[in-house]
Amino acid sequence: MDLDSLISVTSGWLDGSGPQSDVVISCRIRLARNLAQFPFLSRADDFERAEIANFIREAAFKNLAHCEERQADFKLDYDDLLYIDVDDISPIDRQFLMERQLISRELSESHGARGVVIGDRQQTSLMINEEDHIRMQVLRNGFNLDECWSEINQVDDAIENEVSFAFHEQFGYLTACPTNVGTGIRVSVMLHLPALVQTREIRKVFQAMQKMNLAVRGLYGEGSQAMGDYYQISNQITLGKSESQIIEMIKAEVPHIIDYERRAREALMAENRAKLHDQVSRAYGILRNAQTISSEETLHLLSSLRMGVNLDLINIPEIPLANEILIYTQPAHLQKKYNREMNSQERNAHRADYLRERWTDAEINQGDS
Repeated sequence: MDLDSLISVTSGWLDGSGPQSDVVISCRIRLARNLAQFPFLSRADDFERAEIANFIREAAFKNLAHCEERQADFKLDYDDLLYIDVDDISPIDRQFLMERQLISRELSESHGARGVVIGDRQQTSLMINEEDHIRMQVLRNGFNLDECWSEINQVDDAIENEVSFAFHEQFGYLTACPTNVGTGIRVSVMLHLPALVQTREIRKVFQAMQKMNLAVRGLYGEGSQAMGDYYQISNQITLGKSESQIIEMIKAEVPHIIDYERRAREALMAENRAKLHDQVSRAYGILRNAQTISSEETLHLLSSLRMGVNLDLINIPEIPLANEILIYTQPAHLQKKYNREMNSQERNAHRADYLRERWTDAEINQGDS
């Protein structure tokens, strides 16, 4: 497995099979850790950054395979680990990894020795020298936090078998940013909330989340804007609570949002089913036949289409295909697919080409089944 081969492999967290996947696209748990024997990155020189990267890479490749030996409940993705030197790849490749949710914007835009270890199903990644020495993360499709925690806890233990993490008896794990001190855990759930946006109820969700000390961000997490009615809900506080308490808090609050979104969808259907059906059909018509289309418009139309599939207003595409198209129509994915850099106008034309091809393939496959 290498970076270029990732374009032909759909990430496991996009398969649409997880719990509550009509509303929940994916969930993620991330842990921030620092090595005890090295300074934080803000104080590390180039030589120390390189040492940290090599140390963590070796620990990951040596120990992650043992996670799979201890886990029989579900498939882990350590058969074919891939390490990518982020400092040594092009800006398009960095954006591609961001679009796959495998690295953060911070890691992409940082400097010096840094990298990422990626599992073969692209549901696990270890970012090295981002803000902290290690940012390990596990993603799962749907609302599946228990499985996320089970795996990332094993990953954390496996790495800690080889290295010593910076830890304080009173404060917990020590991190570059004070908001991560303690458990170092960030639990997030990516939600598709088109009905709450259309009924103008989404503001109430934001207000409720703020009262619960939960952050609401866009498709690509911190610093990103909401696009296509996709929102990430995550905890803001890690100090003073255990990992299980934080996870249980998210598990308790997210179902309220899921129910709220479903009720809003039912209200839209009851109010004017024909109008909603027309909205969904128009979205499919544009996506199916456009000759040029922007990324923003694609996300907006896919949002309507995805809701329409879940409401049985249209039977193309299936949810896994809608999730795949969400990612594959992003700018870096298009440029990787067509193997060349493009300006915005060229991307818009090739995005339309790709969409027409995918719909045609989906219709042929549906006809054959």
